[in-house]
Amino acid sequence: MSDVKAAARAAAFARRAEAFAAGQGQAAEILADLLSKHRGKVLSGYMPMRTEIDPLPAMAAHQGPVGVPVIVARAAPLRFREWTPGCRLVEGAFKAMIPEEGAWVEPEVLIVPLLAWDRRGYRLGYGGGFYDRTLQLLRSRGPVLAVGFAFAAQEVDAVPTDEFDQRLDAVVTERGVTVFA
Repeated sequence: MSDVKAAARAAAFARRAEAFAAGQGQAAEILADLLSKHRGKVLSGYMPMRTEIDPLPAMAAHQGPVGVPVIVARAAPLRFREWTPGCRLVEGAFKAMIPEEGAWVEPEVLIVPLLAWDRRGYRLGYGGGFYDRTLQLLRSRGPVLAVGFAFAAQEVDAVPTDEFDQRLDAVVTERGVTVFA
C-alpha cells in the first residue's frame, strides 16, 4: 500500500501545484460561511505551506478560539496551540510555522489540509498519519467535525486507503461544499 500511496502523492502534488497557480477564487469565503455555523467552538486551522490552499482568512474570521497543529513527536497525535492573526510564529517540525507561545486547545472543528480527496470522504495526506491519529483520538472523546480544504482539481476517483485512514465529514473547495454521509 505504501508504494500505491507514494505514486498517488506524486500525482496529487502535481495537480495541486497547477491548481494553486490558477488561484483559489472564493474558497476561503466559502469555508468561512461553513464555519460560521460553528461559532464559539474551538477551531483548528493550519499555516499553509508550499502549494496548500490558504485557510487564513477563514481562520481570522472565526468567532471563537483558533488553534494550529503542532507536531510533538513522530507517530503521535497532533496538539494544537492557540493562534491569532499577527501572533509571533516560529518554525516547527517539517518547517511548519507554529505560534511561539499560547494555550493548548482541543479542537471541535478541524480544517484539514490534503493532497487529494474522493467522494467517499477520504483524503490523501503527506504520509505521516498525524491527522488520522489525531482524528481517531478526538473522535474517541466526542463529536468532531473534520473539513478538508482543497482545490476542486484535487478530487480523484478513489484515494488509496487502509484501516488507519479517517474519513472527512466534508470538503470545501473554490467550487463549493461537499458533505459526506
